[in-house]
Amino acid sequence: MTKNTTHTTYTKKGAAGAAAQEGARVMGTVLVTSGTGKTGRRVAERLAALGVPVRAGEVPFDWQDESGWAAALDGAEAAYVAYYPDLAVPGAAGAMAAFGRVAAASGLRRVVLLSGRGEPQAAVAEEALRGACGEAGLTVVRSAFFAQNFSEGALLDSVLGGELVFPAGSTAEPFLDIDDLADVVVAALTEDGHAGAVYELTGPRSLTFEEAAAELGRAAGRPVRYVPVSGPAYAEVLEGFGVFGPEAGFLAELFATLLDGHNSATTDDVKRVLGREAKEFTAFTREAARDGAWHG
Repeated sequence: MTKNTTHTTYTKKGAAGAAAQEGARVMGTVLVTSGTGKTGRRVAERLAALGVPVRAGEVPFDWQDESGWAAALDGAEAAYVAYYPDLAVPGAAGAMAAFGRVAAASGLRRVVLLSGRGEPQAAVAEEALRGACGEAGLTVVRSAFFAQNFSEGALLDSVLGGELVFPAGSTAEPFLDIDDLADVVVAALTEDGHAGAVYELTGPRSLTFEEAAAELGRAAGRPVRYVPVSGPAYAEVLEGFGVFGPEAGFLAELFATLLDGHNSATTDDVKRVLGREAKEFTAFTREAARDGAWHG
């Protein structure tokens, strides 16, 4: 399966990280649609540190209830859009089109959309938002597999248990630190020059899950081994953890599709946007261990 190439991936030169400290454009309220999630929380914290007004939960926002979207967007200048559960699920494109129409009617000027790297169905949802959001400048941030999935996400229990069960085979993945993603999102929300861009964000090095497990074990101070399984077998694992059957099947199929090798290459988009290298996986594991991620 090949990546959608309908739109050119643009990159913006310049030290955006430095601009975040000095010279970030003063702007109005930013709506963060998933303010308590792994990415939304980090984006909201960074915006608040810059003195940018953030709306992240004060006004209810529910992807399943369009009636509240206009109130959440009222008076906002920009929005960070993180759709739950994933842009590849059925109905996501319709939700993005509907959100785009409400955003356009509200006068929103900037939208930054979190998307999945190498997900054809997510690209369809991106197009739906792009076509509906009118004058609002859209920036799409396509992310590699989050490194934090091992420290605060679905795979934390696996690391703590010493067996990383996952349907990735021997495929390498350029794990992305979410802190880098949040910095890119904030740059796109607060600086000029990102409208129309599609950024593909990865870490600087690709590792197999076996290699990642070894690094996680060294940092955590406990053995962690990778156990490859098929997609259907992983769906059964998820069901054992209480994930509803159809959702378990969808997630297992999605992971198997994304980890078939077509996403293994790294990009330098983090460096092009922020003016610095993306965080290395080893650095992530050391920081997570220092912060107590695997003390359980």
